[in-house]
Amino acid sequence: MKKGLTGELMAEFFGTFILVLGGDGVVANVGLAPRLASQGYDWNTIAWGWGLSVMVAVYVAGGVTGAHINPAVTFGLAVKRGFAWGKVIPYWIAQVAGGFVGALGVFLVYMEGLKAAGMPNVWCTGPGSVFGQAFWGAAGSAGGVSYSLMNATIAEIFGTAVLLMGVVSFFDNRNWGKSTLFIAPFIIGLVVVMVGLTLGGPSGYAINPARDLGPRIFGALVGTTGLFSGLYWLVAPIIGPLIGGALGVILYDVFITPYLPKEEEAA
Repeated sequence: MKKGLTGELMAEFFGTFILVLGGDGVVANVGLAPRLASQGYDWNTIAWGWGLSVMVAVYVAGGVTGAHINPAVTFGLAVKRGFAWGKVIPYWIAQVAGGFVGALGVFLVYMEGLKAAGMPNVWCTGPGSVFGQAFWGAAGSAGGVSYSLMNATIAEIFGTAVLLMGVVSFFDNRNWGKSTLFIAPFIIGLVVVMVGLTLGGPSGYAINPARDLGPRIFGALVGTTGLFSGLYWLVAPIIGPLIGGALGVILYDVFITPYLPKEEEAA
């Protein structure tokens, strides 16, 4: 059992590492090292970069743990899917550690650009992030609109609930069957793209506490300022997704699970 848990934690660590390496990597690319005209890099680029990073991470780690790579997924599965509560905290630690090391990877790749730009926030969501300056700045289509902590938290709850509904549905044999498991990571990546394009504006759609907290800690250590100012870092990208994760699984079980065919009928 101990050896099995060690393998699971390694998979969660490595999967989250890949997730953040690609996800924060696209933010750094958009903010620091454009290779196209400025209009070629925008919110769409970030949303697709994150979605593809999730897809690769789930493909890599999925065979060991199903690739939670997200404390909200782990929490939601513990609330309603029988995942062992004793594994929740170890999974969370592995996921946050993976996010931290993923941010280190982004730092090494974009080190010169980050230093030249004064170490901006390419690490996590919230005030001061590169995407926020690009999306809501003077030239942004939103005309400088900013959202309250409450609004950002609500966006995180809804975004993570949608993510979890996608996760549990695509791994539900009674819904789509075992034949869909190989393409599930691809579809989950598309769900992340969908959340980013439709629900991500107010908060930057962390929808994953490890994706936000691990890189946030790393960013603070390398000199990015303001990452832990106020309560935003705790409420919107951590508490919001945990609530949304549990809510998504509960809603799926209320509105979908009772009406699915039995296992033998779905086979």
